[in-house]
Amino acid sequence: MITKADIQFVRSLQDKQARTTSGLFVAEGDKVVEELLREKAWKVERLFVLDGSRIQSPLAEIVNTKDMERMSAFKSVPKSLAVVAIPKRTLAPASPDELVLALDEVQDPGNLGTIIRTADWYGIRRIVCTPTTADCWGPKVVQATMGALLRVEVVSCDLVAWLKDARKRGVATYATTLDGNDIHKADLTTGGVIVMGNEGKGVSKEVQAEVERNLFIPPWPTDRRGSESLNVAIATAIVCENFRRPK
Repeated sequence: MITKADIQFVRSLQDKQARTTSGLFVAEGDKVVEELLREKAWKVERLFVLDGSRIQSPLAEIVNTKDMERMSAFKSVPKSLAVVAIPKRTLAPASPDELVLALDEVQDPGNLGTIIRTADWYGIRRIVCTPTTADCWGPKVVQATMGALLRVEVVSCDLVAWLKDARKRGVATYATTLDGNDIHKADLTTGGVIVMGNEGKGVSKEVQAEVERNLFIPPWPTDRRGSESLNVAIATAIVCENFRRPK
């Protein structure tokens, strides 16, 4: 039976410090929870469901709507909620044959979630990011990925040092900037690292110094100037499409 202490603990996991300390995160909704239960690599510590949820598991503990509402991070009450162990990630060096996304201080959880989902769609299995990028285990990010977080590995690191090492290994490095070369005309490699920058500031000078090639997504027509820039999640999707397009 769920207790007040259980509810308070689950609610506390909305905070990054609590997630870091406990090594746990929360996933909400039948779709994500079903995927978690199918994948043996993920350890579900607690599973709460409403009567009528389609989730079938011996771990399931039935709770009432009021208690589920108290635990949820969202206004719309989910039919299921899982408390899951955060997997341990190892930072591997870049490889010339692998396409990797690198995020430099992407702050908005919705943007990060959409980027992870986009990476999954385009077969990108790794995202490296600065420690100041939004936490991928936050409830809004987990929700926005629609399960893609289970297939895309996200690791925080010293991005400058990691990129410096990538260049030494002969890995192509790219960044999206307003003064870059037209991405539609660029000769893109099949592997490499693509850096996407902060929503307001773009790619930092320190990170930019470790990038070999700058890319620009032109407006239409190309001489038109309307919006200052594209949303970073939308820009990521356009960039991924260009890299994955048959050469």
